[in-house]
Amino acid sequence: MAQTVDERKVEADRLFNEAKKQYSISQFREALQLWQQALVIYIEIGDREGEAISLGNLGAAYLSFAKYERAIDFLEQSLAISREIRNRQGEANSLGNLGNAYRSLAEYERAIDFYQQSLAIKREIEDRQGEAASLSNLGIAYRSLAKYERAIAFHEQSLAISRDIGYRQGEAASLGSLGAAYYLLAEYEQAIDFHQQSLAIDREIGNRQGEAASLGNLGAAYYRLAEYEQAIDFHQQSLAIDREIGDRQGEASSLNNLGNAYRSLEEYEQAIDFYEQSLDIFSKIKDREGEANSLNNLGAAYYLLEEYEQAIDFYEQSLTIYRKI
Repeated sequence: MAQTVDERKVEADRLFNEAKKQYSISQFREALQLWQQALVIYIEIGDREGEAISLGNLGAAYLSFAKYERAIDFLEQSLAISREIRNRQGEANSLGNLGNAYRSLAEYERAIDFYQQSLAIKREIEDRQGEAASLSNLGIAYRSLAKYERAIAFHEQSLAISRDIGYRQGEAASLGSLGAAYYLLAEYEQAIDFHQQSLAIDREIGNRQGEAASLGNLGAAYYRLAEYEQAIDFHQQSLAIDREIGDRQGEASSLNNLGNAYRSLEEYEQAIDFYEQSLDIFSKIKDREGEANSLNNLGAAYYLLEEYEQAIDFYEQSLTIYRKI
């Protein structure tokens, strides 16, 4: 017996909500399939709002897969429908994600334009959490353009809103972003202060990924201050969490950072061990830039051991990858 429109909508909503659940636990492929199934039903029954939101979420899922052109296609479709049915929240969300896609493509000016449009709508509809997110994204884009003072101004605005509304995760993220900006300004003590605050909140709210990132950032700042033992301690803590939560990219970065710290302590064999582990993971997850960086670091370590043939071999492998990317 044919299902009624209402029954079809219930089925689409069920698929949609299950997709959201899968997405929230980083099961992006499962989420993608479920949103695609929901989308088909929403189109069949003429539910424009369901169609727009599903398209937007598919775009966000493709962002997670680094399929940026595909993401942009879905997000533009979502944006067009949201404007047509005057769904301002949906419009703001699509604009924000288009900004994320263009930022990932290193088209920062274009990303900023989308973030500004998204911010304007979020202020209009009084979406305070969304406003904080847009301000944070603007800060990250300006940081990528090396406009650090501008970035700091946006992160401070985002931080103020997150604190005002009690959004602890947003507060931690803004503190971490401020730390990153001050790090790039070579103001390492200031960076450490912000990363310590971010770390405390991440631990309080149980954000393990954020905690690992904060620990890694603290390690990087102490490394710049030539406090290598302290840097190693933070990177070891970060590495343990990366492994616990299965963050392979984070794990490889932590291993690479540990290699750098041991190299600075002139413990070259230990450094090489960490670089090799890092290289293995970057190769497996197909992170070409990370792979090239690890190979370059191996070259540097062998050079310092005066094993020049080995050093040249690693430098050449690194250069080959850098030329391709």
